[in-house]
This record gives sequence, C-alpha cells and structure tokens, in this order.
Amino acid sequence: MAEKYSFPRFRTESSGRSERAANWAVIGIFLILGFAAIAAGRDFLMPVTLAALLFFVFTPLRRLARRRGIPDALTATGITLGLVVTVVLIGLAASGPISRAAENLPTIKIRLEQKFSDIRESFEELQQAAQEIEQVQASDDPEQQEPIKVEQVSESPLTSLMKFTPAIAGQVVFTLFLLFFMLASGDLLYLKIVQSFDTMAEKRSAYLALRQIEDSLGNYLGAITIINAGLGLAVGLAMFAWGMPGAVLFGLGAFILNFIPYLGAIVGVISSALVALVVMPGLFWPLMVAGSYLLLTSLEGQIITPYFVSRRLQMNAVVVFLAVALWAWLWSVIGMIIAVPVLVVMRVLADYVPGWEKFGNFLAGEDPPTLEDEDEEEAREIVEAGSVAEDEAAAREVTAEIVEDEIPGSGKT
Repeated sequence: MAEKYSFPRFRTESSGRSERAANWAVIGIFLILGFAAIAAGRDFLMPVTLAALLFFVFTPLRRLARRRGIPDALTATGITLGLVVTVVLIGLAASGPISRAAENLPTIKIRLEQKFSDIRESFEELQQAAQEIEQVQASDDPEQQEPIKVEQVSESPLTSLMKFTPAIAGQVVFTLFLLFFMLASGDLLYLKIVQSFDTMAEKRSAYLALRQIEDSLGNYLGAITIINAGLGLAVGLAMFAWGMPGAVLFGLGAFILNFIPYLGAIVGVISSALVALVVMPGLFWPLMVAGSYLLLTSLEGQIITPYFVSRRLQMNAVVVFLAVALWAWLWSVIGMIIAVPVLVVMRVLADYVPGWEKFGNFLAGEDPPTLEDEDEEEAREIVEAGSVAEDEAAAREVTAEIVEDEIPGSGKT
C-alpha cells in the first residue's frame, strides 16, 4: 500500500503574519454577512429571539411547577395565556387615550403651531433672505422651470398603524406558540444541547452555562420589570397631579419605554413636553412637566436600578449604548428592547466559553480587578534585577574611584 506524502510546511514570521491577516479578513467577512443575514431575516428571527429569551425567563417557574406535580404542558398553557391576557389588558388600557389623541390630532397640530408662532416670527427675516437668494438664482437660469407640484395625500398615524397591525399580530402569535412548545417540551432542549458535547467536563460546563443564563436573565428582567412598573406608577401619578390628559397612558408609556435604555427616557420627556405645550399656557409649566418626568427617570437610572440590580449583571455603559444603536438599526424597536438581555446572555457565555474571558471583562460594568499575571511578575522581576545590576555597577565605579584616589595608578589605564 503506497504511503501518502505531503509537502512540509515551513512557517516563517512573514507567513504567520499573513495567516493572521487572512484570519481577520475571514472574521470581518463573516461579521458583515452575519449582520446582513440578521437584518434580512428580522421577520423570522425577532419572534424566535423573543421566545428564546422568554423561555429562559420562565423555565425556573416551569421547573418549580413540575416539582409540585403540575405537568409541563399545563404550565406552558398557563404562562402563554397569562402573557396574552397581559398584552390584551395593556392594549385596552392604552386604546382609549390613543384613539382620543388620534381624533384630536388636527386640533393638537393647530395648538402646537400657535405655540411656536413666536419662535417662527423671529426667523422670518432669515426665511425672507433665503427666498430672495432662491429667486435670484432662479432668474439667472432661464432654462430652470418651476417644479411640478404633486399633491400628496397625507396618511394619518392611525391608518399607518393599521397597515402594520397584521404583521405585528402574526409575530406575536408566532412568539407565543413557539414559547408554548419550548416550555411544554420540558428539559428536552437542555438535554439535546448537553448531549451535543463530547466530554463530561464540556457537558457539565454547558449545563451550568444554561442554568446561569436562567438565573441572570430572570434576575435582570424581573428586577427591571418591577422597577419599570414603579416608574410607570410614579410618572402616571405625577402627570395626574399636573393635570395632564391621559395620565394612564403616560404611566404605561413610561413602563414600556423604560425597557429601552437611554432612548426610552428621552422619548418620554419629549412626549410629555409636547402634550404639556398643547394643554398648558406659556412655556414655564410645560418645562416643569418635562422636568418632573426627567427627574423621575434620572432617579430610576442613577440610584434605584444600580442599587437593586446585581452588580454582576451591570454592563459597560458604552457597550450598552452601542448595542442599543446596533439592534435598533437591525430590528427597530424590538431590537432596542432585546439589546440588553442579549448582552446579559453573552456576558454569561463569556464565563464558560474558553477564550472569551477578555470579551466578558469588556462587557462588564464593574471596575476591572487589579490582577498580577505572570507577565507582570516577570516584568517586575526584570526591573528589580536591572536595578540591582545598576546598583552593583555604580558601586564598582565608586570603589574604583576610591582606589584610584588612594593608590594612584592602580585603577584606570
């Protein structure tokens, strides 16, 4: 039987650099294609991701119910129906104020225009100058014709929402059905994931990672949900105290928007300011209303959430902001909501996947620990050895000078 031979590989320094450059090029191409695939498959991947996150959140509840003798299918049915009832109640509570706001939209628009009329008058001179410049440019070009004005029929926000309602409803139904089947399957998914690894150590590490994801997501989303509910109650009461219309809608909006880091609070403050401009005289009281909303969200974000959320689950603020922006670009509002939970999952996986330790440290929000690794110890030893050698060399020079002074001609030549 003839033996198979292959040419030997001669690895040089230049070839090592070229291989590393090729690896980075492949990684870059993979990331670009991955983001393109995520953006293209958003209609399918969004409900799948939401169902997976909810599965990890409700799995401890399903396991607790099983220990009490309740079948997994019955628990999955109860959780799914509970989510449906919650969504329906939120929709019913918000439908009234939203419909009234949609009916009064022309009146609201007129009042806002009246409010900003003074500001618009201050800029009239600039607008007239700009129009004169445009007229001069048009007169210099005789071939330029006036553009044909095409009347565009403006579409109401309620009509636009009705167009997207079937797609949104379909994704919600798909998410709930997928969540039901995942919960009703019991520990089957965990078993299949663990069985996909070879060694017992890898199986144990995979199972521990799954349980840690359960705990982290449950603790984070549970704490954030309770905090957001308290914030929604506080905002609703504050808007009611200010005499704002739709205080219940403001409370629900604060509860939902606060799941979106940074941007949710900004949208809430701007919305309260615009509504206050319509219903309140002057500019002072609208600023006070917006300031109260900003004060409540600031207290929540700077004091309450850092105190009640585990320090281990806190994330790097810069990474959170970039993640929210990235997922907003990919999946719009749903992407902004799932951005932080996805970071929590990646933070947990970084503790169990070999080679991801530095990535996990980059995601963490706590101050990095002061570690003394082998390289630092070796560097310190080298510095200390170098200082000792310098001291010995300096001592020899001083000794030689002393000997030269005492015994002329005995030292230097």
